[in-house]
Amino acid sequence: MDFLTQLFTDPVGFYNSHTLLIAQVGINSILAASIFVVLYSGQLSLAAPGFMAIGAYTSVVMGQRWHTPLPLSIVAGTLFAGVAGLVVGLPVLRLRGVFLAIATIGFIEALRFGVILNLPITGEGLGLSNPDADPLGGLNIVLVSVAVVVFLLWRLTKGRLGHAWAAIRQDELAALSQGINVSRYKMIAFVVSAVLAGFAGALESHLNFFVDPNEYGVPRTVQVLTFAVLGGTGNIFGPVVGALFITTLPEIIRQVANYRDIVSGAILIAVIVFRPQGIVGRGGLAILRPAWWPRVRTRAPAPG
Repeated sequence: MDFLTQLFTDPVGFYNSHTLLIAQVGINSILAASIFVVLYSGQLSLAAPGFMAIGAYTSVVMGQRWHTPLPLSIVAGTLFAGVAGLVVGLPVLRLRGVFLAIATIGFIEALRFGVILNLPITGEGLGLSNPDADPLGGLNIVLVSVAVVVFLLWRLTKGRLGHAWAAIRQDELAALSQGINVSRYKMIAFVVSAVLAGFAGALESHLNFFVDPNEYGVPRTVQVLTFAVLGGTGNIFGPVVGALFITTLPEIIRQVANYRDIVSGAILIAVIVFRPQGIVGRGGLAILRPAWWPRVRTRAPAPG
């Protein structure tokens, strides 16, 4: 428990000695925000690692070949991921549920095996070195980005767009009957998710001196989905808390490193069984709500 002890007794020392871990928590939080958007709009899309790869490779290639400034490279990678999200979303958003999930996994594998592992510009599977990476200097950018992303999405869910997404998630036919353009709002959510994932990839690529193509496969997809399942998708803070928990868990249980996977799996099962809505649900932040704890009461809006 030295990890937690240092966190509470020497926060400055903890910050200095766990810089990369804190940065990775931030990157995973932005990734969690990207999957939150599509889940909040009722779409089971698992394409985040693919858009993350687009953002990462675009920003690094631009820096290597054209020596563009870092902010410009990150913006370009983010926008390119958004354009890719629009192109991919046009055909796949006709699908729903598990079929959409399978289609987006297919997109990830096609991107990785068809593009990243075959083109010389992406290293042909050997990855890309990034000598201009700045792990320490990039931390502040990551932390500010997380705060901005979480705040904007929180405000977004409280507005007209968020209400439309919630209506689509609950019942598409009912949303259509209320005059909501379901296709347009679903596309907006898909593109916003792609932009956030691409932004996370662009940021992460400049925290590491090497871009590994194996980081953007199905295992990363499972990890991102776990953020949402563990944290809960009722609000933006759920997946972010899930990302924080999953990312720091290996450090917390380092003393039982040989049983790390067992402990992680047991914790995930316990949360699903006792807190199916996630750590952060409609009832607030808690692993388990006792039977005697009062439930949150909601009142239906008055007609008109």
